[in-house]
Amino acid sequence: MTAVPIPTDKIDSLIARSTAIGDQLSSNPDPATFVKLSQEYAELETIVVTAREWRDVGREITDIVDLLEDPATDPEMVELATGERLDLESRLEALASELQILLLPKDAADQKSAILEVRAGTGGDEASLFAGDLFRMYNRYAELNGWKVEILSRNDGDVGGYKEIVASVKGKGVFAKLKFESGVHRVQRVPDTESGGRIHTSAATVAVLPEAEDVDVVIDSKDLRIDTFRASGSGGQHVNTTDSAVRITHMPTGIVVAVQDERSQHKNKERAMQVLRTRIYDEKRQKLDDERSANRKGQVGSGDRSERIRTYNFPQGRVTDHRINLTLYKLDKIIVGEALGDLVDALVTQHRADLLAEQNET
Repeated sequence: MTAVPIPTDKIDSLIARSTAIGDQLSSNPDPATFVKLSQEYAELETIVVTAREWRDVGREITDIVDLLEDPATDPEMVELATGERLDLESRLEALASELQILLLPKDAADQKSAILEVRAGTGGDEASLFAGDLFRMYNRYAELNGWKVEILSRNDGDVGGYKEIVASVKGKGVFAKLKFESGVHRVQRVPDTESGGRIHTSAATVAVLPEAEDVDVVIDSKDLRIDTFRASGSGGQHVNTTDSAVRITHMPTGIVVAVQDERSQHKNKERAMQVLRTRIYDEKRQKLDDERSANRKGQVGSGDRSERIRTYNFPQGRVTDHRINLTLYKLDKIIVGEALGDLVDALVTQHRADLLAEQNET
């Protein structure tokens, strides 16, 4: 009835699991268990509802086929049933395609908030200005999605922009949309300081990490070296005259995080631990991803932050994402975040297509 393969055994087990969770929820479990089960139930609900409709439509088609094959069926009924069968088969195909996507392997971090890191690369002052443009682009895109952005640390550029900026982006499904932004972004434009009108090329590196919660990473205080020092740069006179800045080194991994933006040493330590926990979690995820993809060709969202992923060409008004060979001539809207979603959606779609192709091969 449909050319789209659906793993019925997996559907059976998911429906059974949903039913079991429903029974557990109705037995008044403790609050912590209730929250955990409710989250799992909500995640399964869309799949279960779609699967049940897919099966219902399949049964309706079977009934119509039986009716059409019955020689006693009058011609007028045959005509009506034939039209209904075509509509149902079209609906069945659409539901099967939807189910395939719903059943794709889920990234456990997709629904998490994220830590966004933007760093100026090659290009001196122009790279810092470009890093500032990128951060404002993501900040606006976050606003459009109803997410909350909080700057955790920043190192301003000499003529504007940022040498480095780290921010928390909070909201549901942030990482699922922003994770494909990790990599090297290149800009081609004429700097304001260029009197000869020559086009300069500079770059900035973006890293998007799923924000870790306490349950994701357990950090032993014995593994930490915490140093305090006097903050420098922006922040006001008070910041510069007290040892409010904090540097935390995680000895087992060698990861170092320094935060100095807040006047309070306690607040800086809290933010540094937030970033440290996220980077440790990300390192573990990267190792697992490397193991899983050892025998797989590179695909969208590999997370390689040394890879050049996108070029912003101002003279031609175009943005090209090199991973999916997509060029859009709306740089003015993308760089302010208004049309960034066009790129994000295309990357998500390609990623799903890659997963579907891989799943069908196996």
